[in-house]
Amino acid sequence: MKKIILYFLFCVSLFYFKNGLIAGELKISTENPKYKKAYFAGGCFWCMEESFDKVEGVIKSISGYSGGHLKDPKYEDVIYKDTGHVETVQITYDPDKTSYESLLGVFWENIDPFDRYGQFCDKGKSYRSVAFFQNKIQKKIIMNSIQNIEKRFENKIVTLVWKFDKFYPAEDYHQDYYEKNFLKYLVYKKACQREEVLNKIWN
Repeated sequence: MKKIILYFLFCVSLFYFKNGLIAGELKISTENPKYKKAYFAGGCFWCMEESFDKVEGVIKSISGYSGGHLKDPKYEDVIYKDTGHVETVQITYDPDKTSYESLLGVFWENIDPFDRYGQFCDKGKSYRSVAFFQNKIQKKIIMNSIQNIEKRFENKIVTLVWKFDKFYPAEDYHQDYYEKNFLKYLVYKKACQREEVLNKIWN
């Protein structure tokens, strides 16, 4: 009888664990002092979250806003007003498993660096692509990568390079949107032809 009860409790625990993962309810700690953070803006932050979450060594990505002058901006402020903010992702990563250079490479491969008006079907200042740097080393890494890409394509990169200041997390419904609203997300992504454009540029 005891074995049956233990087995039942195990099954119940497994059920809630799996559903917690699916619903995004189980929080992953990002407070380890060895972890580092990087910030990139590549148009729709839902898509950028998906891109970085696949990378080994990335602990967590969070959608938010950065680069503007308004404190604690809301989605409507950023999209419909000239706050200066762009849709940004904050990536927490383990430097023992990945590097800033590698994350920058992921960033480039998931944006159109030649579009000055936004990204894919999302146009406007809040959807511009931006590589944020936190120190001189990161800035140098970004500038070197831009030079290499421009040589490869013989074209001018228009992605902005900004010094990072503050990051404001977006509203809860934006977080992990690609997982929580999978079908709606796929429809949006397909309509924007994001993958088609990326393949045309990088492959």
